[in-house]
Amino acid sequence: MVKNILKGAVIGIANIIPGVSGGTMAVAMGIYDTLIHSLTHLFKEFKKSVMTLLPILLGAAIGIVGLSFLIEKMFHWIPMQTNLLFIGLILGGLPAMTVKVKGEKIKPGYIAAFLVFFAIVVGSAALGSAEGKSADLTMNFLNIVKLFGVGMIASATMVIPGVSGSMMLMLMGYYNPIIETVNNFIRSLLAFDMDGIWKGFCILCPAGIGVVLGIFLIAKLIEMIFEKFPFYAYWAIIGLIVASPFAIVLMGEFGTITVLHVLTSIVTFGIGFVIAKKLGE
Repeated sequence: MVKNILKGAVIGIANIIPGVSGGTMAVAMGIYDTLIHSLTHLFKEFKKSVMTLLPILLGAAIGIVGLSFLIEKMFHWIPMQTNLLFIGLILGGLPAMTVKVKGEKIKPGYIAAFLVFFAIVVGSAALGSAEGKSADLTMNFLNIVKLFGVGMIASATMVIPGVSGSMMLMLMGYYNPIIETVNNFIRSLLAFDMDGIWKGFCILCPAGIGVVLGIFLIAKLIEMIFEKFPFYAYWAIIGLIVASPFAIVLMGEFGTITVLHVLTSIVTFGIGFVIAKKLGE
């Protein structure tokens, strides 16, 4: 239970950082297949699925709401070390994924799957290095529909390993407005500010419904791909994992580079790598 809460917290934090994929972190910690199965069999295996999803979702909520402030400070104070921590967390899951294709003859199609998805992540990061114009969150019917659609797109990309949901929000211009709305909503809850709570609810509710629907739809599609083309899927995910550090480098801020910063970054990389490897066991 505690281990799954910790895994959920890592996934939650990853989902709010542009360039970092929550799906990749789930792969790195060895719970991706279980997570997809629980989502697609929620009603058929309700009790089992809920027992699996609950601690992970609780951890993700803790990561997003509680630890996001700490991570934000870390990116401000020690950006290089924090970026290398997440690169370590991502690459720490690579051995567990390569084991799945060990012994299988490498086909041209597998290499193509690797290269295509590698290019998707790196290309998206290159495009996402500049944020789109901030979206309008004024409450009207059109914006509610847009928020629902944005929620679906963001959630779908959050489930796919190697693709950053936050990066997609950034490209669409919704990243900063949504993060600001979440922070204001939390402050309003703590202050019992009903006007602020209602305003935040009206924005977050349609996006939240889109997120839930998007996760279920994409999870079913991914399960079908794993059933019919497992080794193509594994090689695609390996491509996504290998590409993710490049995406972080392209999108991240590393601050001043000194010998001390490089040495401490090597340490945080090692810490991230070991954590991911241990959580994936």
